[in-house]
Amino acid sequence: MCNSCFFISYFPFNGFKLFLLRLFGAKVGKQVVIKPSVNIKYPWKLVLGDHVWIGEKVWIDNLDEVIIGNNVCISQGALLLSGNHDYKRSSFDLLTGKIIIEDGVWIGAKSIVCGNVTCKSHAVLSVASVAQKNLEAYSVYRGNPAVKIRERVIL
Repeated sequence: MCNSCFFISYFPFNGFKLFLLRLFGAKVGKQVVIKPSVNIKYPWKLVLGDHVWIGEKVWIDNLDEVIIGNNVCISQGALLLSGNHDYKRSSFDLLTGKIIIEDGVWIGAKSIVCGNVTCKSHAVLSVASVAQKNLEAYSVYRGNPAVKIRERVIL
């Protein structure tokens, strides 16, 4: 109910959203911005560093721990999916895996980061790409599945 009223809706008061996340067990750093219409499944499995920006319609499906470092941008419509199912078993068992997004990473709009993935320092996952494996530091990735297309040079 809290998620529906204050996160998924267009509730404009960022400070109150951060208060609620902390109340439900999230670890939240300084100057975090959570835009409207963000879905966070389990706040107690979420760690947000300082200066994190989470864009509109981001879905953090954190069945396992999701750790987001400092100076990170999660662009609009991105999905952080820490759960999946074992399609090889008739029981369709739930599989979960931690997601780690290190400092300075940019996750592009409508991109997907899967469980058991670490996006290393200052990596970029470009728009509508799917990270199924770890992203190297200071690298730019694109596609489905995401492949490294160049080094990221920061001036």
